Amino acid sequence: LLFTVLAEADVELLFSHLMVVSLLAAMLAFALFAAVALLIWRRKVPEAMIGSFASSFVNANNIGIPVSVYVLGDAAYAAPVMLLQMLVFVPIVVAILDSTTGKKMSLKRVLTQPFRNPIIIGSALGVLLSVTDITLPAVVMEPLRLTGAAAVPVVLLSFGLSLHGQRLLQPGSGRRDVLLASAIKLVVMPVAAWLFGRFIFEIEGAELFAVVVLAALPTGQNVFNYAQRYERGVILARDTALLTTLGAVPILLLATALLH
Repeated sequence: LLFTVLAEADVELLFSHLMVVSLLAAMLAFALFAAVALLIWRRKVPEAMIGSFASSFVNANNIGIPVSVYVLGDAAYAAPVMLLQMLVFVPIVVAILDSTTGKKMSLKRVLTQPFRNPIIIGSALGVLLSVTDITLPAVVMEPLRLTGAAAVPVVLLSFGLSLHGQRLLQPGSGRRDVLLASAIKLVVMPVAAWLFGRFIFEIEGAELFAVVVLAALPTGQNVFNYAQRYERGVILARDTALLTTLGAVPILLLATALLH
């Protein structure tokens, strides 16, 4: 899906000020949770990193693509955010978790990890075609379009199934951290995106709406995967992902009412 979308996307959209606004909003959310967790609550670094990651890493794949298609009208809106997260945020957070948990992973593996991800590979090939203005024959593109078209409904079903059986905010599970991470993700990050976009980059209309909607997306499930891998902040990552998934609905409706 990403390959076909990006191959036909406008290059100016992929590398526009929308990406910069998304980066600034995510950095603010990340830093805010880290400051509270490390300086005030005295959390350990791995748990603080997982919470910061959960506060700033949006579900640009499972939720972002469907929202971009059905709300924003173009799946290409989610692509820059996804590339930004996988190429910038993931290597940094993984490197910090490696160094603070004693997990043995070489610098080479950390730096090359995004480029071994099929999402990144497909996206990069699509961007390459878009930048070079190369059009593949229909016999090549049509099977990819048909396969890609199934991605959105299948992913939505898969995500719904993954929520079964989870208990939210159990006693002793670090509810304060979960609530802080969720509040930053659902409120602070989209408001920051609006402030940066409206008053610094002077974005208006559909572009401003798009960047706020993308910032208001729930926490990506990738955060839970990394928490499991390093066995730190697992409940924090899980509950924040679930809580923000539920809370994103009214936030997105509010953003639509105010900006659309």
